Amino acid sequence: MTSTAQAPKSGAGTAHPDHLGHVIFIAAAAAMGGFLFGYDSSVINGAVEAIRDRYDVGSAALAQVIAIALIGCAIGAATAGRIADRIGRIRCMQIAAVLFTISAVGSALPFALWDLAFWRVVGGFAIGMASVIGPAYIAEVAPPAYRGRLGSFQQAAIVIGIAVSQLVNWGLLNAADGDQRGKLMGLEAWQVMLGVMVVPAVLYGLLSFAIPESPRFLISVGKHERARQILTEVEGKDVDLDARVAEIEGAMKSEHRSSFKDLLGGSFFFKPIVWVGIGLSVFQQFVGINVAFYYSSTLWQSVGVDPTDSFFYSFTTSIINIVGTVIAMIFVDRVGRKPLAIIGSVGMVVGLALEAWAFSYHLVDGKLPAAQGWIALIAAHVFVLFFALSWGVVVWVMLGEMFPNRIRAAALGVAAAAQWIANWAITASFPSLADWNLSVTYVIYTAFAALSIPFVLKFVTETKGKSLEEMG
Repeated sequence: MTSTAQAPKSGAGTAHPDHLGHVIFIAAAAAMGGFLFGYDSSVINGAVEAIRDRYDVGSAALAQVIAIALIGCAIGAATAGRIADRIGRIRCMQIAAVLFTISAVGSALPFALWDLAFWRVVGGFAIGMASVIGPAYIAEVAPPAYRGRLGSFQQAAIVIGIAVSQLVNWGLLNAADGDQRGKLMGLEAWQVMLGVMVVPAVLYGLLSFAIPESPRFLISVGKHERARQILTEVEGKDVDLDARVAEIEGAMKSEHRSSFKDLLGGSFFFKPIVWVGIGLSVFQQFVGINVAFYYSSTLWQSVGVDPTDSFFYSFTTSIINIVGTVIAMIFVDRVGRKPLAIIGSVGMVVGLALEAWAFSYHLVDGKLPAAQGWIALIAAHVFVLFFALSWGVVVWVMLGEMFPNRIRAAALGVAAAAQWIANWAITASFPSLADWNLSVTYVIYTAFAALSIPFVLKFVTETKGKSLEEMG
């Protein structure tokens, strides 16, 4: 019998699965939760003005309906880990799929504004679960030699989900002759936009029945034989299964379950490294990135762009987001985390400042002057590109790496919670700020992008090429 001390000789680190395509399918199926994460987060973009008109609500109330999903996200993210440890990763995915489906149907058929808000919270809970369980499951199932590439499926799925939601919204708006409240299939166009999510939600649920449970979870509940079968599937026949199981068991026994108390210390309540994590999360949101995905159609319409064109611009922004994410995935290990973050911050400052300048001009016949309109459009795409190739990916990579082992789980939870809260603050405040002064709103986002540069230079430590054990 192989002892725990001999476990590293299992050969897992260099193992290659016999059927790589099967492993890719498993990772892609799990990443479907990321697709729904992106889709559900941004599909509301196509319904904002129709909801305002149908329920005759002001900007403040409308913002709460849009942003309230983020409350569900925070709760879902906070509870998903414990649910998955208790009933398994696959069951957790299936619960999320059911909640996505219920949210899509409820959001498409609301009785009033209050129940639309309730269905948004349900969908948010599913997003929160998917944001945690997808990456965790892929990391546990992927062979170590392929873990980085397969782990990137989650982020890629999120940005593809955002893009597909904008493309679907644009197609449905065209079908409804450019009217968000135009009739389609007996419903208003915006209701169909929200209801279409039933399709990927059901597909996610079906795919969850086609992939295996995590070997790590199976070992934790004593199902060693099934865990061995799955390890053979995903890591190949050359792995020493006795040693591999012992390796996983040893790692689980030696894990320190960090708690909130472990994060306390220093002169400002939390340990300094925790504040750095919180700072990264807050800066990532305070540059206003989610305004580009929740409100972009409304934004372009407010400066005179035709509704159908505004939806098309939202789709092109999503494509730029995908391009930037791919660039980040290519360079994050080559260039390093800090340089990429600083490059992104500089680019965001330029894009946001140009938007602020363009929006400072008075509308002529309900539209920006031609030159300012084009500059605003190009600058918006520049902003999203530089965010995607830097902070969109780098922050999540660094949050997973930067904390010492003994506090990693708890610190990551606090940093993620800070991110959801910051996301909510920006999402809830934008309509009222835009009504007050759109240009000054973008000046505020520009200021946060500029402040992120000295923050990274002074407080953030490069984690490129370091093992997780070196972070202690």
